[in-house]
Amino acid sequence: MSLSVPQSQSVDGATYKVGIVASRFNEKLVDALLKRAISVLEAAGVKSKNIQAERVPGSHEIPWAAQELARAKDCDVVIALGVLIGGDTNHHEMVGQSVSTALQNISLKRKVPVINGVIVANTLAQARARCTDKINRGAEFAQGALEMAALKRKLKS
Repeated sequence: MSLSVPQSQSVDGATYKVGIVASRFNEKLVDALLKRAISVLEAAGVKSKNIQAERVPGSHEIPWAAQELARAKDCDVVIALGVLIGGDTNHHEMVGQSVSTALQNISLKRKVPVINGVIVANTLAQARARCTDKINRGAEFAQGALEMAALKRKLKS
């Protein structure tokens, strides 16, 4: 992942509905992403009643829940949050690729932006850096969600 973050656009989120799907696997790390994302959404004016956060067992279960939020909950945008950390096999890469493809397909099929906030890291240290330390991916995912929700509304009108 790049450390060159685009400059944020100011977005008034007062009227947006945001769905969030967060994995319970690697829970402390995902909780940090979730907390940071919600903080940015609320700071932009998204009302807490308009943020629906759902938890799923692992990252592989995220796409189904994201699809349901995009389909049934009238969300302006959906954020998917998870953390996959490498081990003795490349399973984390396979799950990451599968989830990424599924989320993109949901976004295009449902015409709802889906932000892929599933961190795929080779080590626990890399994951911590992106979730709880200097690299604030949770905030970045939320900012991206706000900008995509604004673009969706702009292009719809």
